[in-house]
Amino acid sequence: MNIEQILQVKTIEAINTLYGGAVDKVVFEKTNPDFKGDFTLVVFNFLKLSKKKPEVTAEGIGNYLKTNVAEVAEFNVVKGFLNIVIADSYWLSYLNSISNKSIINAELPANAPIIMVEYSSPNTNKPLHLGHVRNNLLGYSVAEILKAAGNKVIKTNIVNDRGIHICKSMLAWQKWGNEETPESSNIKGDHLVGKYYVLFDKNYKLQIADCKMKGMSDEDAEKNAPMMLEIKEMLLKWEMGDKEVRELWTMMNGWVYKGFDATYKMMGVDFDKVYYESNTYILGKDIIDDGLKKGVLKRRADNSVYIDLTADGLDEKTLLRADGTSLYMTQDLGTAAQRYKESHFNKLIFTVGNEQDYHFKVLFLILNKLGYDWAKGLFHLSYGMVELPEGKMKSREGTVVDADDLMAGMINTAAVTTKELGKVENLTEEEANYLYKTIGLGALKYFILKVDPKKKMLFNPAESIDFNGNTAPFIMFNYVRVQALLRKAKDSTGFNPTAEFNNTAVLLPKEKELIIKLYSFTPTLSQAATEFSPALIANYVYDLAKEYSQYYHDTPILKEENLEVMCFRLHLSNTIGAAIKSAMKLLGIEVPERM
Repeated sequence: MNIEQILQVKTIEAINTLYGGAVDKVVFEKTNPDFKGDFTLVVFNFLKLSKKKPEVTAEGIGNYLKTNVAEVAEFNVVKGFLNIVIADSYWLSYLNSISNKSIINAELPANAPIIMVEYSSPNTNKPLHLGHVRNNLLGYSVAEILKAAGNKVIKTNIVNDRGIHICKSMLAWQKWGNEETPESSNIKGDHLVGKYYVLFDKNYKLQIADCKMKGMSDEDAEKNAPMMLEIKEMLLKWEMGDKEVRELWTMMNGWVYKGFDATYKMMGVDFDKVYYESNTYILGKDIIDDGLKKGVLKRRADNSVYIDLTADGLDEKTLLRADGTSLYMTQDLGTAAQRYKESHFNKLIFTVGNEQDYHFKVLFLILNKLGYDWAKGLFHLSYGMVELPEGKMKSREGTVVDADDLMAGMINTAAVTTKELGKVENLTEEEANYLYKTIGLGALKYFILKVDPKKKMLFNPAESIDFNGNTAPFIMFNYVRVQALLRKAKDSTGFNPTAEFNNTAVLLPKEKELIIKLYSFTPTLSQAATEFSPALIANYVYDLAKEYSQYYHDTPILKEENLEVMCFRLHLSNTIGAAIKSAMKLLGIEVPERM
């Protein structure tokens, strides 16, 4: 049992013994920093049993715990708050138990829950942009956190590779491409296709303006502009399997997939399974038929199928068009069912921006009404949009922040900053380039992931590279500081981080605080997994690095004359370094060994 569990068991025993109660649950909180103590019990809930004043009740429980729990060193009472001080020997023993070991249990239990995490979901008509960056980093990190928390995780991606938006790039390339390829133009495949998506929109707007000049309404102009009619015809040909259209589609999508793979590799994210909309868009019709038989779904006079959700505060949702063709909702119903059939997941997490909140609310509600028990395990990880100081991005107008350009820019900024700060001295060119990449990409990832997923965020590249404050470079610097310290210790004293240290050291207040911070890693990980929030891990590791930085400045380590104390401080530093590395890994961030 951990110390909270010991306190809970013994406190229940104390209350029932002292006051003749039948309490079966007590909750300890972390002691307020303004008071002395490690854990605090609020006793007001037990006054009916004790029939005593809050202070007297707390004193009674405190005395019982000090007498019967070896780990309790002392206690104090502030009104109805019992503050418990845990003995240094317990914290030293805990540190010894995790020293030179992974702070994360990598072994999955045989009955580990299966959790599928979907993220990325790009369109094959443009490269990934800043919005996709947040999506990918969030989905990947949540998957890693869930895995570390003891779940079997399946990382998935569904690629939107068909439809009107894909045909736009195809038609523009047909008209103005002159057989251009990524090789002939030396342009990355997804960028090349994105170029034609923007070109389509530019010319389409000119045609709309021309139609309006001829007296058409805005709506009619958009529907009847020649290029819109052409892409509708192209989509129909695609659905009919037209050889020429399909070959063009396969070729251009192939360019995009190759480009995506390069971006994903640089970003450091991966997938266990990739789905393609071209294979899933026809799914869901069997579910519709089943829903009609059950009477959950209804058919209109024009033959379209819908579900009436007005009693749930929503509206009527069409699931099949009058001509029998599918909608996105139809496809999503079928895809969810297919995924459950394949994996029998306990939970399926959709990492999608908050502009789709309504869509997922409807999707989950329909599946529940259709009687699918597994639908209770569906969850929409809704996140806020990313904006820049310049404002919002628009793909069709070519004003997005491209993910590749963003990452390259971050690496370049990291290079400039680290050179100015003199952090690449004595490094080879290869080592320096690795450092620039590690710092640049780490800064990007951390800056995005430290924000609560539900919040909209403003990304500031320059601010993210700062070596001071709540940033990845600051955390990395403190990890590197630990590694440099350990190298010096090995050279000067022969320090062995794998050996146990003596448990008789007297802890400084900051040392105890650091060990308690290490102790809180596991509950923080558990909370982050429950809330699907990498921000909890990010801010945990920043706090740990910040506290260690202060300790390093204020406390002699290698200069400590007492060999036993020096050895303890090196072990503490080593364990903190390992915890920093583990926490950053959960965020998809590497840490350098030198700078």
